[in-house]
Amino acid sequence: MAKRPSVVAHRGASEVSPEHTLAAYQRAVTAGADGLECDVRLTSDGHLVCVHDRRIDRTSNGRGVLSTMSLEELDGFDWGSWKNPWADLDDEAELPSPDLTKVLTLDTLLATVRDAGRPIELAIETKHPTRYAGLVERRLIEALDRYGWAHPKVGSESPARVMSFSWLSLRRMRAMAPGVRTVLLMDRIPLRFRDGSLPTGVSYTGPSLELVLAHPEYVDRAHKHGHQVHVWTVNTAEDVRHCHALGVDAIISDRPELAMATLAEHPDQPPAQSPRTRRRLTRRR
Repeated sequence: MAKRPSVVAHRGASEVSPEHTLAAYQRAVTAGADGLECDVRLTSDGHLVCVHDRRIDRTSNGRGVLSTMSLEELDGFDWGSWKNPWADLDDEAELPSPDLTKVLTLDTLLATVRDAGRPIELAIETKHPTRYAGLVERRLIEALDRYGWAHPKVGSESPARVMSFSWLSLRRMRAMAPGVRTVLLMDRIPLRFRDGSLPTGVSYTGPSLELVLAHPEYVDRAHKHGHQVHVWTVNTAEDVRHCHALGVDAIISDRPELAMATLAEHPDQPPAQSPRTRRRLTRRR
């Protein structure tokens, strides 16, 4: 029977709450998500904040390039109202609060994980390229060190792992904090890694859902090399079942509540291959 994959909330429960807000992460924790995923960027005054885009236009009421702004400037914008611009007319909408509208610092998210009352994984994606080069990784290690998570003791494991599309970023992490697990994100598989291997020092592979749909055999190949497979972004019940059937180790989803419910449907039965899985495997034989 395939082991149940862990469910990691992508930017929090971002299907429902504004992405990367404290409210989105609190909702994911309440839903029982096994882990939380965030993107980090560095402000002009050296703070790591949880924001995906290079520019702040999409997810705030401000404009401009995040890396040119201080934390104080970012804190002056509304980071939640874009999600539901008609909230004032919706009786069931979440009430505006700082947890829904304030920019989230990585330090606040780390404290949320620490204080959750149960073990929670944290998948942190470094965004590259960036004007600050390796300073992002150095600041990230400093933040993890404040919680004792950058250099775990022998026999223990940090709840945090670092993800990136940039091999250079992961290499920096390995050099400065070899005890922190790393995930190489991929939307295509480089030719030399199609056998399931990874660059030296990378712990896990992070293929997109589309990549896994096109190449389901890649999951077994990665496992044979001893690498876990963490798939993004899995947002439908069919794709959750599909990933479970393939034996992936972690599902990264905007909809952690749906993913948890889908995986709990028949815990005593092995997951069946979906029609999509069978079609893909048959086509490749």
